[in-house]
Amino acid sequence: MSDAPRLWSGSEALVTLVAVSAPLVATILQQGPARLVFLALGLGLATFWHLVFARIRRRWTGWDGLVTAAIFAVLVPEALPLWQQGLALSFGLVMGDLVFGGRGRGFLSPAAVALAFALFSFPVSAGAAPGPASAIAALAGGAALLLARVLSWRVVAGFALAMAALQLLQPGWPALPGATLILGLVFLIGDPVAAACTNAGRWVYGALAGALVALLETAGGGALSSVVFAALLAGIFASLIDQGVIWDNVRRRARRQRHG
Repeated sequence: MSDAPRLWSGSEALVTLVAVSAPLVATILQQGPARLVFLALGLGLATFWHLVFARIRRRWTGWDGLVTAAIFAVLVPEALPLWQQGLALSFGLVMGDLVFGGRGRGFLSPAAVALAFALFSFPVSAGAAPGPASAIAALAGGAALLLARVLSWRVVAGFALAMAALQLLQPGWPALPGATLILGLVFLIGDPVAAACTNAGRWVYGALAGALVALLETAGGGALSSVVFAALLAGIFASLIDQGVIWDNVRRRARRQRHG
C-alpha cells in the first residue's frame, strides 16, 4: 500500500535542508539581507526550543527544527515584525512538533503551523511575490526531494491533476504565482510527516490539497495564505484518508476471499 513510512530520519532532514537552501538563497538575493535576519532568528529559536525539550524529556530530539526555520524564513511575509515572526515560529515548533516528541511523531507540518499562526494572528501583506529565480530554485529542490523519495510523486501528481481539472471546469480561475505555488507544494503540502502514507491515499491527499488551494484563492485568500491553509487542512485529513484506504483494501480482500 505504501512505499515509504511516515517517519523522519536525520538523512531526510539533511536532504530537505539542502533542498530548501536554493530557494532561500534566491529569496535573499531578491529581497535583500533582511531575510538573513529572519533566518538567524529562526535558527536561534529552533536551537533554543530543541534544547529546552531535550532537557525536559532527557533525550535529544534532533536538529529537525532547523528545517522548519529555513522553510519559515523563505515563506514568511517580509512585513511581519521580528517579534511576531519569533512568536509564530515558536508556536509552530512547539505545538506542531516538539509536544508530540519530535519530528515524525506529529501529524502536521510545523512550518505550515507556524505560517498559519502568523497569517491568522497578524494579518499583513504577503509583500513581493517570489520571482522566477525562486521558482527555478524550488523546482530544483523539489526534484532533489523526489529523487531522495522524501517528496512523493503521487502527492505532486494528485495536486497537479486537481489544479488542472479545476482550471478546465472554470477557465477564469485565478492563477497563483508560480514560485509561491511550487514552494508550498514542495515544502508544506509535500511534507512526508503531514501527508498520507498509503499510495492511494497520497493521490487523494494531493488532489484535496490542490482543490483547497484553488478554492481558497478564489475566495480571495491570497497566494501564500491559500497554500498554507490548504497544507494545514489537508494534513488534518491525511490520517482519515489513510484509514479509508486501509478499510477499503480490507473490505475488498474479504470480498475476494468469500468469492474465491
